[in-house]
Amino acid sequence: MDPAVRLEDATTLRANAPLLSRIKAGWVPPAEVVPARRRSPSSALLLAATPVVIALMAVLLASRYAAAGFVLLGTYVFIVLIKIASMSEVPEDDRPHERAVYEKARLYEGRYLLPEDFDEEAAAVLARAQRAIGTVLRSHVNAEGLLDGARNGVMLPAQEWEIARLLAKLSALRMEHRELLARGIAPEVAQVIEPLERALAGSEAAVVARVEALERYAGHVAEAERAYHARSQIEELRARLPRYEELLAESGADKLSVPEIDRLAQDADALERTLRRSVKSAHEAFRHLES
Repeated sequence: MDPAVRLEDATTLRANAPLLSRIKAGWVPPAEVVPARRRSPSSALLLAATPVVIALMAVLLASRYAAAGFVLLGTYVFIVLIKIASMSEVPEDDRPHERAVYEKARLYEGRYLLPEDFDEEAAAVLARAQRAIGTVLRSHVNAEGLLDGARNGVMLPAQEWEIARLLAKLSALRMEHRELLARGIAPEVAQVIEPLERALAGSEAAVVARVEALERYAGHVAEAERAYHARSQIEELRARLPRYEELLAESGADKLSVPEIDRLAQDADALERTLRRSVKSAHEAFRHLES
Protein backbone atom coordinates (compact mmCIF):
# COMPACT_ATOMS: atom_id res chain seq x y z
CA MET A 1 0.00 0.00 0.00
CA ASP A 2 1.24 3.46 -0.87
CA PRO A 3 1.95 4.97 2.59
CA ALA A 4 0.42 8.25 1.39
CA VAL A 5 -3.04 6.62 1.26
CA ARG A 6 -5.25 7.83 4.10
CA LEU A 7 -4.98 5.41 7.04
CA GLU A 8 -8.73 4.77 7.29
CA ASP A 9 -8.99 3.98 3.58
CA ALA A 10 -5.83 1.84 3.66
CA THR A 11 -7.31 -0.21 6.51
CA THR A 12 -10.53 -0.73 4.54
CA LEU A 13 -8.66 -1.84 1.42
CA ARG A 14 -6.38 -4.22 3.36
CA ALA A 15 -9.40 -5.80 5.03
CA ASN A 16 -11.03 -6.50 1.64
CA ALA A 17 -8.18 -7.97 -0.41
CA PRO A 18 -10.32 -10.77 -1.95
CA LEU A 19 -12.88 -8.21 -3.08
CA LEU A 20 -10.11 -6.05 -4.55
CA SER A 21 -8.95 -9.07 -6.58
CA ARG A 22 -12.44 -9.43 -8.03
CA ILE A 23 -12.59 -5.70 -8.81
CA LYS A 24 -9.20 -5.86 -10.52
CA ALA A 25 -10.43 -8.80 -12.61
CA GLY A 26 -13.25 -6.61 -13.92
CA TRP A 27 -16.08 -7.23 -11.49
CA VAL A 28 -18.36 -4.24 -10.91
CA PRO A 29 -20.93 -4.21 -8.09
CA PRO A 30 -24.56 -3.49 -8.97
CA ALA A 31 -25.37 0.18 -9.28
CA GLU A 32 -27.08 1.74 -6.32
CA VAL A 33 -30.85 1.60 -6.55
CA VAL A 34 -32.91 3.59 -4.09
CA PRO A 35 -36.13 1.58 -3.59
CA ALA A 36 -39.44 3.39 -3.60
CA ARG A 37 -40.57 4.02 -0.07
CA ARG A 38 -43.56 2.01 0.98
CA ARG A 39 -46.16 3.53 3.20
CA SER A 40 -45.85 1.86 6.58
CA PRO A 41 -48.93 0.53 8.44
CA SER A 42 -48.49 3.23 11.04
CA SER A 43 -48.65 5.90 8.33
CA ALA A 44 -51.88 4.43 6.93
CA LEU A 45 -53.39 4.21 10.40
CA LEU A 46 -52.44 7.81 11.13
CA LEU A 47 -54.01 8.95 7.86
CA ALA A 48 -57.22 7.00 8.53
CA ALA A 49 -57.52 8.39 12.03
CA THR A 50 -57.24 12.02 10.92
CA PRO A 51 -61.01 12.59 10.16
CA VAL A 52 -61.98 10.94 13.43
CA VAL A 53 -59.53 13.06 15.41
CA ILE A 54 -60.71 16.27 13.69
CA ALA A 55 -64.37 15.45 14.37
CA LEU A 56 -63.69 14.58 17.99
CA MET A 57 -61.63 17.73 18.44
CA ALA A 58 -64.47 19.87 16.99
CA VAL A 59 -66.96 18.34 19.41
CA LEU A 60 -64.67 18.91 22.36
CA LEU A 61 -63.90 22.51 21.42
CA ALA A 62 -67.63 23.27 21.13
CA SER A 63 -68.35 21.80 24.57
CA ARG A 64 -67.23 22.60 28.04
CA TYR A 65 -64.30 20.22 27.45
CA ALA A 66 -62.47 22.68 25.19
CA ALA A 67 -59.25 22.24 27.19
CA ALA A 68 -59.26 18.53 26.37
CA GLY A 69 -59.73 19.45 22.71
CA PHE A 70 -56.61 21.59 22.75
CA VAL A 71 -54.64 18.77 24.44
CA LEU A 72 -55.86 16.35 21.78
CA LEU A 73 -54.86 18.78 19.03
CA GLY A 74 -51.37 19.27 20.47
CA THR A 75 -50.83 15.56 20.95
CA TYR A 76 -51.93 14.75 17.42
CA VAL A 77 -49.72 17.46 15.89
CA PHE A 78 -46.76 16.15 17.93
CA ILE A 79 -47.31 12.59 16.67
CA VAL A 80 -47.58 13.79 13.08
CA LEU A 81 -44.31 15.77 13.33
CA ILE A 82 -42.45 12.78 14.76
CA LYS A 83 -43.76 10.57 11.94
CA ILE A 84 -42.67 13.08 9.30
CA ALA A 85 -39.18 13.26 10.81
CA SER A 86 -38.82 9.48 10.88
CA MET A 87 -39.93 9.20 7.26
CA SER A 88 -37.24 11.67 6.15
CA GLU A 89 -34.40 9.71 7.74
CA VAL A 90 -32.11 7.80 5.36
CA PRO A 91 -30.91 4.45 6.70
CA GLU A 92 -27.16 4.34 7.28
CA ASP A 93 -26.76 1.09 5.36
CA ASP A 94 -28.46 2.34 2.17
CA ARG A 95 -25.10 2.16 0.38
CA PRO A 96 -23.85 -1.44 0.07
CA HIS A 97 -20.46 -2.27 1.54
CA GLU A 98 -19.20 -3.72 -1.73
CA ARG A 99 -20.01 -0.51 -3.56
CA ALA A 100 -18.08 1.52 -0.97
CA VAL A 101 -15.01 -0.71 -1.36
CA TYR A 102 -15.32 -0.52 -5.14
CA GLU A 103 -15.31 3.28 -5.05
CA LYS A 104 -12.23 3.34 -2.79
CA ALA A 105 -10.50 0.85 -5.09
CA ARG A 106 -11.18 3.10 -8.07
CA LEU A 107 -10.07 6.18 -6.13
CA TYR A 108 -6.74 4.61 -5.16
CA GLU A 109 -6.14 2.63 -8.35
CA GLY A 110 -2.40 2.16 -8.82
CA ARG A 111 -1.65 2.88 -5.18
CA TYR A 112 -2.09 -0.62 -3.81
CA LEU A 113 -0.81 -4.00 -4.90
CA LEU A 114 -2.19 -7.51 -4.51
CA PRO A 115 -0.47 -10.92 -4.21
CA GLU A 116 -1.32 -11.73 -7.83
CA ASP A 117 0.69 -8.69 -8.95
CA PHE A 118 3.93 -10.55 -8.14
CA ASP A 119 5.43 -13.62 -9.72
CA GLU A 120 7.13 -16.21 -7.53
CA GLU A 121 10.59 -14.63 -7.68
CA ALA A 122 9.28 -11.13 -6.96
CA ALA A 123 7.13 -12.35 -4.06
CA ALA A 124 10.19 -13.94 -2.45
CA VAL A 125 12.20 -10.71 -2.76
CA LEU A 126 9.33 -8.66 -1.36
CA ALA A 127 9.00 -11.04 1.59
CA ARG A 128 12.70 -10.50 2.39
CA ALA A 129 12.18 -6.73 2.40
CA GLN A 130 9.12 -7.00 4.64
CA ARG A 131 10.95 -9.24 7.11
CA ALA A 132 13.83 -6.77 7.33
CA ILE A 133 11.48 -3.82 7.84
CA GLY A 134 9.50 -5.73 10.47
CA THR A 135 12.73 -6.53 12.36
CA VAL A 136 13.49 -2.81 12.64
CA LEU A 137 10.02 -1.46 13.37
CA ARG A 138 9.20 -4.11 16.01
CA SER A 139 12.53 -3.80 17.84
CA HIS A 140 12.81 -2.44 21.37
CA VAL A 141 15.80 -0.29 20.41
CA ASN A 142 13.58 1.47 17.88
CA ALA A 143 10.72 1.87 20.37
CA GLU A 144 13.12 3.17 23.05
CA GLY A 145 14.41 5.87 20.72
CA LEU A 146 17.94 4.47 20.34
CA LEU A 147 17.28 4.57 16.60
CA ASP A 148 15.53 7.36 14.76
CA GLY A 149 12.03 5.97 15.21
CA ALA A 150 10.28 8.83 13.46
CA ARG A 151 12.40 8.53 10.32
CA ASN A 152 12.14 4.74 10.40
CA GLY A 153 8.34 5.03 10.58
CA VAL A 154 8.28 7.22 7.48
CA MET A 155 11.16 6.01 5.34
CA LEU A 156 10.82 2.23 5.74
CA PRO A 157 7.16 2.02 4.59
CA ALA A 158 8.12 4.25 1.67
CA GLN A 159 10.98 1.85 0.85
CA GLU A 160 8.62 -1.12 1.05
CA TRP A 161 6.15 0.52 -1.32
CA GLU A 162 8.84 1.50 -3.83
CA ILE A 163 10.34 -2.00 -3.80
CA ALA A 164 6.88 -3.57 -4.19
CA ARG A 165 5.98 -1.19 -7.02
CA LEU A 166 9.17 -2.02 -8.94
CA LEU A 167 8.75 -5.75 -8.35
CA ALA A 168 5.18 -5.62 -9.66
CA LYS A 169 6.32 -3.90 -12.86
CA LEU A 170 9.16 -6.39 -13.18
CA SER A 171 6.73 -9.29 -12.72
CA ALA A 172 4.39 -7.96 -15.42
CA LEU A 173 7.22 -7.52 -17.93
CA ARG A 174 8.65 -10.95 -17.14
CA MET A 175 5.27 -12.56 -17.71
CA GLU A 176 4.89 -10.81 -21.07
CA HIS A 177 8.44 -11.83 -21.99
CA ARG A 178 7.81 -15.48 -21.11
CA GLU A 179 4.58 -15.53 -23.10
CA LEU A 180 6.46 -14.13 -26.09
CA LEU A 181 9.16 -16.79 -25.81
CA ALA A 182 6.55 -19.52 -25.39
CA ARG A 183 5.07 -18.61 -28.78
CA GLY A 184 8.46 -19.06 -30.38
CA ILE A 185 10.64 -16.35 -31.89
CA ALA A 186 12.48 -15.98 -35.14
CA PRO A 187 16.30 -15.91 -35.13
CA GLU A 188 16.26 -12.26 -36.17
CA VAL A 189 14.14 -11.37 -33.13
CA ALA A 190 16.52 -13.17 -30.76
CA GLN A 191 19.07 -10.39 -31.18
CA VAL A 192 16.50 -7.86 -29.97
CA ILE A 193 15.38 -10.13 -27.12
CA GLU A 194 18.83 -10.36 -25.52
CA PRO A 195 19.09 -6.65 -24.55
CA LEU A 196 15.59 -6.81 -23.11
CA GLU A 197 16.52 -9.82 -20.99
CA ARG A 198 19.61 -7.96 -19.74
CA ALA A 199 17.37 -5.01 -18.84
CA LEU A 200 15.11 -7.30 -16.82
CA ALA A 201 18.07 -8.91 -15.07
CA GLY A 202 19.65 -5.53 -14.35
CA SER A 203 16.44 -4.14 -12.91
CA GLU A 204 16.00 -7.18 -10.70
CA ALA A 205 19.58 -6.88 -9.47
CA ALA A 206 19.02 -3.22 -8.57
CA VAL A 207 15.89 -4.03 -6.56
CA VAL A 208 17.63 -6.93 -4.82
CA ALA A 209 20.48 -4.56 -3.92
CA ARG A 210 17.92 -2.30 -2.19
CA VAL A 211 16.58 -5.28 -0.27
CA GLU A 212 20.06 -6.36 0.73
CA ALA A 213 20.71 -2.85 2.09
CA LEU A 214 17.54 -3.18 4.16
CA GLU A 215 18.70 -6.58 5.40
CA ARG A 216 22.08 -5.16 6.43
CA TYR A 217 20.32 -2.41 8.36
CA ALA A 218 18.04 -4.98 9.99
CA GLY A 219 21.10 -7.08 10.87
CA HIS A 220 22.68 -4.17 12.75
CA VAL A 221 19.40 -3.50 14.51
CA ALA A 222 19.12 -7.19 15.49
CA GLU A 223 22.65 -7.06 16.95
CA ALA A 224 21.73 -3.93 18.91
CA GLU A 225 18.55 -5.66 20.07
CA ARG A 226 20.52 -8.63 21.44
CA ALA A 227 22.91 -6.29 23.27
CA TYR A 228 19.95 -4.29 24.59
CA HIS A 229 18.28 -7.35 26.11
CA ALA A 230 21.56 -8.74 27.47
CA ARG A 231 22.35 -5.38 29.07
CA SER A 232 18.94 -5.32 30.72
CA GLN A 233 19.50 -8.81 32.13
CA ILE A 234 22.95 -7.86 33.45
CA GLU A 235 21.51 -4.74 35.11
CA GLU A 236 18.86 -6.91 36.74
CA LEU A 237 21.55 -9.23 38.09
CA ARG A 238 23.59 -6.28 39.34
CA ALA A 239 20.57 -5.09 41.30
CA ARG A 240 20.38 -8.50 43.00
CA LEU A 241 24.12 -8.62 43.77
CA PRO A 242 23.86 -7.13 47.32
CA ARG A 243 21.49 -9.94 48.32
CA TYR A 244 23.97 -12.54 47.13
CA GLU A 245 26.81 -10.80 48.97
CA GLU A 246 24.67 -10.65 52.15
CA LEU A 247 23.92 -14.36 51.87
CA LEU A 248 27.63 -15.19 51.44
CA ALA A 249 28.57 -13.04 54.42
CA GLU A 250 25.90 -14.57 56.67
CA SER A 251 26.83 -18.09 55.68
CA GLY A 252 30.53 -17.45 56.24
CA ALA A 253 31.26 -18.20 52.61
CA ASP A 254 32.16 -14.66 51.58
CA LYS A 255 35.74 -15.75 50.91
CA LEU A 256 34.39 -18.23 48.39
CA SER A 257 32.76 -15.49 46.30
CA VAL A 258 33.46 -16.44 42.73
CA PRO A 259 35.11 -13.92 40.40
CA GLU A 260 32.21 -14.22 37.97
CA ILE A 261 30.00 -12.24 40.35
CA ASP A 262 32.54 -9.44 40.50
CA ARG A 263 32.69 -9.39 36.72
CA LEU A 264 29.03 -8.41 36.41
CA ALA A 265 29.90 -4.73 36.32
CA GLN A 266 32.57 -5.35 33.71
CA ASP A 267 30.12 -7.37 31.60
CA ALA A 268 27.55 -4.59 31.84
CA ASP A 269 30.08 -2.03 30.67
CA ALA A 270 31.14 -4.28 27.80
CA LEU A 271 27.52 -4.77 26.72
CA GLU A 272 26.92 -1.03 26.90
CA ARG A 273 29.84 -0.49 24.51
CA THR A 274 28.54 -3.25 22.22
CA LEU A 275 25.09 -1.67 22.21
CA ARG A 276 26.52 1.73 21.33
CA ARG A 277 28.62 0.24 18.50
CA SER A 278 25.60 -1.65 17.16
CA VAL A 279 23.40 1.44 17.25
CA LYS A 280 26.13 3.47 15.55
CA SER A 281 26.45 0.82 12.83
CA ALA A 282 22.67 0.83 12.40
CA HIS A 283 22.67 4.62 11.97
CA GLU A 284 25.39 4.33 9.33
CA ALA A 285 23.43 1.64 7.51
CA PHE A 286 20.34 3.84 7.66
CA ARG A 287 22.24 6.72 6.05
CA HIS A 288 23.31 4.33 3.29
CA LEU A 289 19.62 3.52 2.65
CA GLU A 290 18.89 7.21 2.13
CA SER A 291 21.68 7.69 -0.42
